[in-house]
Amino acid sequence: MNAQVRQDHPGDRAHDIVLFGATGFVGALTAEYLAAHAPAGCRWALAGRDLAKLERLRERLAAIDPACAAVPLLRADASDASAVRELAASTRVLATTVGPYVWYGAELVAACAEAGTDYVDLTGEPEFVDRMYVEHDGRARESGARIVHACGFDSIPADLGAYFTVGQLPEGVPLRVDGFMRSNALFSGGTLASALTALGRGPQTLAAARARRLHEPRLLGRRARGPVGAPRFSRETGAWALPLPTLDPRIVARSAAALERYGPDFRYRHYASVKHLPVAVGGAAAVGATAALAQIPAARRWLMGRWEPGRGPDAERRARSWFTVRFVGEGGGRRVLTEVSGGDPGYGETAKMLAESALCLAYDALPPAAGQLTTATAMGDALITRLQKAGIAFRVADAR
Repeated sequence: MNAQVRQDHPGDRAHDIVLFGATGFVGALTAEYLAAHAPAGCRWALAGRDLAKLERLRERLAAIDPACAAVPLLRADASDASAVRELAASTRVLATTVGPYVWYGAELVAACAEAGTDYVDLTGEPEFVDRMYVEHDGRARESGARIVHACGFDSIPADLGAYFTVGQLPEGVPLRVDGFMRSNALFSGGTLASALTALGRGPQTLAAARARRLHEPRLLGRRARGPVGAPRFSRETGAWALPLPTLDPRIVARSAAALERYGPDFRYRHYASVKHLPVAVGGAAAVGATAALAQIPAARRWLMGRWEPGRGPDAERRARSWFTVRFVGEGGGRRVLTEVSGGDPGYGETAKMLAESALCLAYDALPPAAGQLTTATAMGDALITRLQKAGIAFRVADAR
């Protein structure tokens, strides 16, 4: 990528990892995970706009590990460009949970791209990802910053699951991978706000995608696609497959475009897997109705008000939650079925994924790369290994 290699030593910056938005629902879960799993000597800090809330969170973390009583607290508002620049310059990796990212994320990405600071977030907003590519990929390549979006349930299971599946298939041949997602999880107010914001910004999302296509180099001699599939009954999973028009297929396709291991012609499709047809029909209708309401500002505000940001399922409900993504991969006369699975996807496992992504960037030996990257292109096998050790399963279910 002709990226400049950064020269900063860990000692050159005050922190290894800064968690921004630490007092939000997922932010607090991520902080708790770091308190329990950050390696000895990790210099991490909590950041947000309310010091009192940060202090209360730090007290909770000290109950997990008394050493957390000394975790630094940094005050910064996402809209304060000067404070955000100072924050980015103070750390090697900045992780943020503050969404909707299209409203609250741009200054952070800009600051990290300028400072050569690695960046991870939880966005599932295509408009934001495309805008950040157009505006900051070039500078990040120059500074050596690795800008890695979608480091939670959007889109690690799909991206690393497809990457893992491709690794079981022959090289140098056209490959087809389909992902089928099942889960029983609930969502938080912050997730709802981000989803409704994205649904209500159709024209802006299309404009951002067009701008990206103008800036992004064309793939020569290879093809990588993430089309929306058609609803169908899947014999591979024994369930109805409903296309999921999420960020995930775009992320997988970008990994495929960047990595020749995906072959000369790669296609990925992403589905929700639903056992019973009436449930599938009802779910599709509900998604359609929500998308329609999101186009009306008053209706969108009303929906957001039904479940305020900062709230989410309690620990008991999260403990009962699970997810499984089954992948069917074919190419070169070989067919494999793989699975990525874990516990509560939206919160417990998302916090784990974000924290392990930040730790991976901070500590692991990774391929030289910079600019806007995916989890597969930035971290690949190293992050899969971390997630497996943390309890998220990647396995081959069948191969022939």
